[in-house]
Amino acid sequence: MREREDRDSEFVDKLVHINRVAKVVKGGRRFGFAALVVVGDQKGRVGFGHGKAREVPEAIRKATEAAKRTMIRVPLREGRTLHHDVPGRHGAGKVLLRMAPPGTGIIAGGPMRAVFETLGVQDVVAKSLGTSNAYNMVRATFDALKRSSSPRSVAARRGLKVSALQARRRGSDDAPASDAAAVDAG
Repeated sequence: MREREDRDSEFVDKLVHINRVAKVVKGGRRFGFAALVVVGDQKGRVGFGHGKAREVPEAIRKATEAAKRTMIRVPLREGRTLHHDVPGRHGAGKVLLRMAPPGTGIIAGGPMRAVFETLGVQDVVAKSLGTSNAYNMVRATFDALKRSSSPRSVAARRGLKVSALQARRRGSDDAPASDAAAVDAG
């Protein structure tokens, strides 16, 4: 039991949204609560969960358990920002996540801010382009985070060395001019 408590203490959880829901029964309405929680270790792992119960604390507990089961690992650049700009969408929720220089901070709306704080990102600029629904914004943010990749994973996928990939990126300023010269010569 002690080992489980140590493992749970490494995670930071944030309550993003709580909603009162009603079930209509013969005698009237039965009220319950739905909670949306984001959980992360502030070192590149994050997950979200949704829980429903008759009482608020029970709904939050269920959502936290669900979030811990669905955690994903996100590659971070220098442990503080994303490697590249990435769009994400879920339903009507559209988001754009952009990498940022040191000292920028987290520039993002409520639900996205909770995701980045629990993820451990210090510098990011994010914009919600679609719905303001917290559930869809969180899911769109997770879609974008799943799409982000590190230079190491791209190099492995292409069968290159990371240094060759980085050199190609730095040399891309000269690439269009040399391509145009090759076309004129041919």
